[in-house]
Amino acid sequence: MLSVNLQVRQSQSLVMTPQLLQSIRLLQFDRGELQGFLEREAEGNPLLRVERAPGGTPVRMAPGSLADTAVRERAAPGPTLPAHALSEIGEIFPNEHERRIALHLFADLDASGFLAVDPIAVAHGLGLDEAQAIALLGRLQAAAEPAGLFARSLAESLAIQLERRDRLDPVMRVVLAHLPLLARRDFVALARLTGENESDLPDILAEIRRLDPRPGSRFEAAEMVAVVPDVLVAAADGGGWQIELNERAFPRVAVRETYARRIAAGCIEAEERQFLQTCQQSASWLLRSLDQRARTVLRVAEEIVRRQDGFLQHGVPGLRPMTLASVAEAIGLHESTVSRVTAGKYLATPRGTFEMKFFFTVAIGSSDGGEAHSAESVKLRIGRMIAAESVDDVLSDDDIAARLRSEGVDLARRTVAKYREALGLPSSVQRRREMKARRLAG
Repeated sequence: MLSVNLQVRQSQSLVMTPQLLQSIRLLQFDRGELQGFLEREAEGNPLLRVERAPGGTPVRMAPGSLADTAVRERAAPGPTLPAHALSEIGEIFPNEHERRIALHLFADLDASGFLAVDPIAVAHGLGLDEAQAIALLGRLQAAAEPAGLFARSLAESLAIQLERRDRLDPVMRVVLAHLPLLARRDFVALARLTGENESDLPDILAEIRRLDPRPGSRFEAAEMVAVVPDVLVAAADGGGWQIELNERAFPRVAVRETYARRIAAGCIEAEERQFLQTCQQSASWLLRSLDQRARTVLRVAEEIVRRQDGFLQHGVPGLRPMTLASVAEAIGLHESTVSRVTAGKYLATPRGTFEMKFFFTVAIGSSDGGEAHSAESVKLRIGRMIAAESVDDVLSDDDIAARLRSEGVDLARRTVAKYREALGLPSSVQRRREMKARRLAG
């Protein structure tokens, strides 16, 4: 027989109040997002007065991970995509007859850098030989810069880029033929089609994501984006480092005293008093949240500087492996909090201005059981190896991996390729071709 029992249990849970959600959002805002949020808050709260952060004098950040100043800027506007397409066709087809055909077939590109019309259909319309059109297209795609330009589809563009990097193997061809499955992360179906282990497919996805899906977009007008550091780091007189918040990076918020005095005096209507009291409570909470945000940013910055003293003194070779979890544990915060704090926040140091996330780098195992290496320091080694190459001694990714192992760094060839590409360095085939061209030109 069924019976009904009533039991009382006690439990604890964290209730996400609007104020708590607001505090979490404030942590992850960068300077511009914070300014916009505060201005919107002030529109609905007459007690709030928000002044724009004064900012600072912009300075230049070098391309890539490293920077030597505090402004990041994208490349200055250059030639338009149509002008670049015409230039590439002119250089690749010096023969006037071939160049004329190529201009008819391939000069019309969409914003992504792909062919806007089917060149084979155009060739048929002009009475041209289809085989010749395909051959000309192949020559153009193989030589045009940037890689992937003049493709007929996204899949073909990605295939061209992988071919330039010596990475277009049969597995990659199958994956590119089934991009919708990759977009859905349907690794079960892809594993069945490619014969690869399902666990290997995320690496393939990551490799494809490093390609440029819109090679023509780099010819769009670029804009300059200023970066004002949130934290200033300088060498202290007695040794060590002086770390402080950059007041110019933080908007100034205050409570309008006129309204506050009216509430205190009690000389207002009950309905208005209730509204203003609600506004006053909201403003007080916001001020406390902003103060907590600033303190948290400073705590995280201090721990970063403490752990990365070697980098500040010696540069990238001194960069130590560091994780969000280790920093969070050291300063008594949750890992997600540290992740929010470091997003879009910058440190100005004697070695340049860096996004906080730059300092979080994975540990690369040592092949001899010694101390682990940071990813950025390994990238630097790879860059130096390639910079020292000669035309008769160009290193493949396998060669670089072997040299790193001999130096005590255990790194797979695929990871070498990933780091090389992150440095903006071409494949060994392309580097050898460029060296030979420079030697012939010189």
